[in-house]
Amino acid sequence: MSDTSQGHEFPKPEPRIVDYDIAIDTHVPPKTLSDKIAYGFVRFLRFFADKFFAKRYGHRAVVLETVAAVPGMVGGLLQHLTALRKMRDDEGWIRTLLDEAENERMHLMTFIEIAQPNWFERFLIITVQFIFYNAYFFLYLFSSRTAHRVIGYFEEEAVISYTQYLAEVKAGKQENIPAPQIAIDYWNLDKDARLMDVIIAVRADEAEHRDVNHGFVDILDARKG
Repeated sequence: MSDTSQGHEFPKPEPRIVDYDIAIDTHVPPKTLSDKIAYGFVRFLRFFADKFFAKRYGHRAVVLETVAAVPGMVGGLLQHLTALRKMRDDEGWIRTLLDEAENERMHLMTFIEIAQPNWFERFLIITVQFIFYNAYFFLYLFSSRTAHRVIGYFEEEAVISYTQYLAEVKAGKQENIPAPQIAIDYWNLDKDARLMDVIIAVRADEAEHRDVNHGFVDILDARKG
């Protein structure tokens, strides 16, 4: 039996266009009970992340990007099933959410090159991913609005973390190492790009995901209105 995969090149992720002009310091104040629950939950997670990782930003990125790649895939799956069940157009939500999941996975692949996780962090990744996937699945199933607000606030915190990481590199407290080739290819960075350039690109991605998920909440609210 011949191996049909021999000589076949599978498509690579599309190169990412970095929006360097996107707003960084943006926050959506929680107004409804759903918003306050989402914000409180994210701040609770932030507290433990700060205590555990402190200023080991590369290792923080590896663990958190593993979690960050889950919501887009879960949301895309449930939106896909809803569109099939109701026999209606998804209005672009599925592709947007799946693109978000792939983008977060590329963040992970990049930071694995920068900070190799130790055995405990690998165990933590498996445990947290298992818990978070199931929790987020049921949250999205019962309240997609709250689920998107959680990710909007999660991305707000990610922007803050990467801004702090960038400040550490600029101050010389973290080595500004050469950018991994995977990052240069994905974001079309200069061949001599450094870690600082990678952080700026990733932060812009997170800011975009922040705005998209808060925007989804606005759409859901408008539908109810």
